Amino acid sequence: MFGAGGPGTRRWQVDRDAWPAVHASLLRSEILILASPTWAGQPSSIAQRVVERMDAMLSETDDDGRPVAFNRVAGVVVTGNEDGAHHVINNLSGALTEFGYTIPGQAWTYWNRGPGPGPSYLDSEEGRDWSHGTGRAMASNLVAAASALGRNPIPAPPS
Repeated sequence: MFGAGGPGTRRWQVDRDAWPAVHASLLRSEILILASPTWAGQPSSIAQRVVERMDAMLSETDDDGRPVAFNRVAGVVVTGNEDGAHHVINNLSGALTEFGYTIPGQAWTYWNRGPGPGPSYLDSEEGRDWSHGTGRAMASNLVAAASALGRNPIPAPPS
């Protein structure tokens, strides 16, 4: 990005790293929904970058010695005009589980037009009812799991 360097001049300005604010938001949240389009059957580069940054959470613990993602739940939303939604869901869910998030059953939804070009979600009614139904199930299951963990938290791993 360009930033003002004075009258009549321009200089490159490096964007500040937004991760500390994102990380703080993750630690305040009981439910995380990670969303990504499919790109050639893979998560987007931004979703992959989030997973890579979250990897540092593996070494963070709370005051009781639990990994900081314990007693938090997560789900995944995928959209795109390519095959691979299940692969992206599995990829992102696997990473979130590794970090300590609980992933309840049916904690995902997707809208996927199939391979090749075609209309986007906003331009087509195709598959929306199914996506909305699985989205409602995902939301219900995430809230139920978060409530259960709130009543009965996962203890710190044995030392």
